[in-house]
Amino acid sequence: MVFSSLYFLFVFLPLAFLLYFITPVKYRNYTLLVESLFFYSFGEGKLVILLMFSSVFNYYVAKWIQKERKKGILLSLVVNLGILFCFKYLNFTLNNIIWMFGLLHIYCPIPVLNIILPIGISFYTFQALSYCIDVYYGKVEPSQKYINFATYLCMFPQLVAGPIVRYTDIEKQMDDRHAKLDRIASGVERFIIGLGKKVLIANTMAGVVDGIFEMQVNDLSSSMAWVGILAYTFQIFFDFSGYSDMAIGLGRIFGFEFLENFNYPYIAKSVKDFWRRWHISMSSWFKDYLYIPLGGNRLGNVRTYINLSIVFIVTGFWHGASWHYIAWGMFHGFFLVIERIGFGKVLEKIPVVFQHLYTLLVVTIGWVFFRSNTTAQAFGYIKKLFSFSSGSPETIWQANMLVTAFELVVFILAIFFSLPLAKKWLERHANNIYVQWGWMFILLMIFVCSVVFINSSGYNPFIYFRF
Repeated sequence: MVFSSLYFLFVFLPLAFLLYFITPVKYRNYTLLVESLFFYSFGEGKLVILLMFSSVFNYYVAKWIQKERKKGILLSLVVNLGILFCFKYLNFTLNNIIWMFGLLHIYCPIPVLNIILPIGISFYTFQALSYCIDVYYGKVEPSQKYINFATYLCMFPQLVAGPIVRYTDIEKQMDDRHAKLDRIASGVERFIIGLGKKVLIANTMAGVVDGIFEMQVNDLSSSMAWVGILAYTFQIFFDFSGYSDMAIGLGRIFGFEFLENFNYPYIAKSVKDFWRRWHISMSSWFKDYLYIPLGGNRLGNVRTYINLSIVFIVTGFWHGASWHYIAWGMFHGFFLVIERIGFGKVLEKIPVVFQHLYTLLVVTIGWVFFRSNTTAQAFGYIKKLFSFSSGSPETIWQANMLVTAFELVVFILAIFFSLPLAKKWLERHANNIYVQWGWMFILLMIFVCSVVFINSSGYNPFIYFRF
């Protein structure tokens, strides 16, 4: 079940909201847990057992960590990462072993397994790991109530698409939270904004992206290739940030306050700045639980560059079990290293507009690796971007069919809402009654248009199935 579906909007969410608020306060975690398990099992079926195992295992292993610190944290790492490896990376590993034996012309009788990837497994596994590691370092006490920990880990607003919420951030909210009317209203507003981002902008851009990336790279013109990757640049931002907005909004409706996950990343002035603004919960997770334990920047420059490279290779691999995701991580890691070596100081001395252009160029080219199905397709696509070639008449006609006046309007809106202009204007006129009523009308129109789009189109891609 996805947030941008009619069933979720008009059946599950109203019923979940009603049942939650008619439940006595001290039992609301039970209600939210049951609702979350139903939400997950609706799409994943029996795989909900894996989620429940994760909640039970990590609840008890965290208690054991207090008694047997090293043995406990080792068991947590082995089991959690082992489950993630088996479901997400085992097929990738086996396929590469078979490929390497094939290069040597050696028969390899390893079967390729048909393993289903559970949606959201990377998100809830990382949340469980952060909890156990924080217990190990004494940053948080193990939860004394299983219902609290299970609700935290399985909570449907952020279960399948993040943000990666740490137990330390919402520990007090598990027992003491208040869903006041103004917070509920704020949550509804945030949810509608996220829904509009996902349905009206991301899905529209996805139609253009999928159409162009399904064509043969050699048949594309350079201009078509740029249209495709720029459309994807907006699709992935409005999809990711839209889902984060919906999660934050839903959390607020149920009394939780999740941390922000995106902060206008396309206004960044360096790749380093981009990663301070993009998928903040993931970036901070890798910083705190991988980069710093590796030594961070405390062991000299060379070791710092190695640590950065390792972190971003793992970051790419976290997103998907494929070499093109690893290439994407390495690509970003390379630019972070050269900025740290000295290019960052050069950037600071040039006009701001060129800082923005440099960052956007790097990030946009990086998205080619992220969107492509293989590394070969990615390199071919990047070559096409800079070949200044014209496409075949057939593909030009297909591109004209994909990019109509409507897509151009949405593209312009995507540029505008990638900037904090509207947010700053609304904050400046927040006390103006006409602005308030106007904003409420706009929110209503966003919701109505989103529902119409969902109902009229069966096209509703879910990027997170890979994560």
